[in-house]
Amino acid sequence: MHQVGTVIHRAKSGRLVVRLTKEVRPGVFLFDEGKRKLGRIGELIGPVKSPYASVVPASSRAGRPGEPAFAE
Repeated sequence: MHQVGTVIHRAKSGRLVVRLTKEVRPGVFLFDEGKRKLGRIGELIGPVKSPYASVVPASSRAGRPGEPAFAE
């Protein structure tokens, strides 16, 4: 697994917002450092040079601000 970004916050919709540092596609699952599933990327948002991902969380407790996000 490799780090692809960092969790920024949880939106009012319940989705996680992740600032991406690597290129990923919608539908990819993200994991935390303990290899627990954070959720699935629903869509990419923001400018092309500094994109963000809107992630459908795997659980209500998944993802805390500042936590790194990993993909396989």
